[in-house]
Amino acid sequence: MSKKARTAPESTAEQATTDGDETATQQAQVAIEASESEQAPPPFSPERIPGAIEALLLTMDKALPAMKIAEATGMRDHPGVFPKPTQTIDAAVEALNAVYERTGRSFRIESVAGGYRVMTLPEFAPAIAAIQGLRESSKLSRAAIETLAIVAYRQPITRVQIETIRGVACGEVLRGLMEKNLVTIAGRAEELGRPLLYGTTKRFLEAFGLSSMKDLPPVNDVFPGLTASSINEPKPGAKPRVVADQTDQQTDAPDGEHASEAVEPVVAGAKEAQ
Repeated sequence: MSKKARTAPESTAEQATTDGDETATQQAQVAIEASESEQAPPPFSPERIPGAIEALLLTMDKALPAMKIAEATGMRDHPGVFPKPTQTIDAAVEALNAVYERTGRSFRIESVAGGYRVMTLPEFAPAIAAIQGLRESSKLSRAAIETLAIVAYRQPITRVQIETIRGVACGEVLRGLMEKNLVTIAGRAEELGRPLLYGTTKRFLEAFGLSSMKDLPPVNDVFPGLTASSINEPKPGAKPRVVADQTDQQTDAPDGEHASEAVEPVVAGAKEAQ
């Protein structure tokens, strides 16, 4: 029997031993990592979750959904400690707001636009407007107020329907509301010509402190001076296609005669906490 024949089984055995050692090492490493992962505590204890949520919301310039909060605080990855993250977040927000109210703080955490956001109380809006110059930038004319109310309570709605209710053309007003990100194109109507449909935006919900459109209160609470009939019934003898946009252009100026600070929310907080 040759030397080569005698050494072949030995080489095979050595290779098998090496492969086995590597596999065992890999398995051991995986087991160690899994064990460390299972034993690692969440980044925040249940007692510190309210503080973590507060820190998150104070750094955000828009509403933060509950699932994002659960992910950022590590609750989603530790179901053993936080079996119901959404309920934990709701309870934490309620506890924080109780502290804010008890200590006379100027802000609250509000549920708006499908998430949570820190917002100042309406009574402090004048001070914020004065320091930031927001009073001028947030004014809406009477024409814009009426148009926004019609869109909010009748959406989705076409421009023709809006003009029929208002009795005047409103192309310029709609463009202005879209520039302020309060109104957007929501689709096209299934009718002759397939006209554009208009609806409100997420910014509208945030500005008026609403969690969803289901939370819209009576029209007069949001748009003082308007009634349900004024946004649902066409004005007598209305001929919107005959009236030019010039009327709305004149009344839609920020410093116009009928200027009103309708963008300042009257339902919940007005401005974000800075």
